[in-house]
Amino acid sequence: MTMTLIRNRLVLLVLGILVTFVLYLLLPAIQHEKFTASVDIPKPRAMEEEAKGTGAGNVTIMTGTVLHSSVFFREAVLVQKDVASSTERLAVIFLHGQSFTSKTWETLGTLALLAENGYRAIAIDLPGYGSSPRSTSAGTAKGRISFLEQVFKELGLQKPILISSSMSGRYSIPFLFSSGERLKGFVSIAPVGTKDFSAQQYQQVETPTLIIYGQRDTDLGVQSLQSLQQIPRSRVVMLLGAGHACYLDKPQEFHKALLSFLNELK
Repeated sequence: MTMTLIRNRLVLLVLGILVTFVLYLLLPAIQHEKFTASVDIPKPRAMEEEAKGTGAGNVTIMTGTVLHSSVFFREAVLVQKDVASSTERLAVIFLHGQSFTSKTWETLGTLALLAENGYRAIAIDLPGYGSSPRSTSAGTAKGRISFLEQVFKELGLQKPILISSSMSGRYSIPFLFSSGERLKGFVSIAPVGTKDFSAQQYQQVETPTLIIYGQRDTDLGVQSLQSLQQIPRSRVVMLLGAGHACYLDKPQEFHKALLSFLNELK
């Protein structure tokens, strides 16, 4: 009786050891299964945002430099096979104000919008702004005129439409008077430098001109309007409730006015 009891206890002990050993082997797998089921793997948000872009899935922004890498530019390019060549499309080149760069026109969606509507859309960083280094040649009106001429040449722009806001008037206004025949059109957004020319000089300008300004811009907006509206082939668009950088305050209204003007020049 005693031997039987001892034998039964030994069997139970061995079984207990075996069960413990089996559980020891299975425990890591069980823990891994629980861990895997409970982990919420984050989505690749950065990749999703990159894919969404500006909302224009068929447009990409190409960047580069001209004038021996001294001028940085951005150009909206349609990702399609049936797009007309750059020489066949009407070119639009954007200059920027003192507090901005070519990136402004990309972020606003202007470059992509124009590309989608069949235009060649380019924005540059003026000397000393953004990714363009300073240039001593930009210190005079003659130097700034020459600067734009060289940029147009290297970018292959025959008769572009020049868009100029605020500070960039130091470049665009002298160019309008010296080489206006090289422009298909001119769009002014409260540029500086308009007081440097007489009413008679403005009346001799033949370049089709769109004058856009913000209702609340009572300084440069009104000042430039008084001069530029003397251009015979000019039209005026005032953006209600907008300030000096009216294109930022009212982007939809700005784009609508711009596209309407560009369409008339086709």
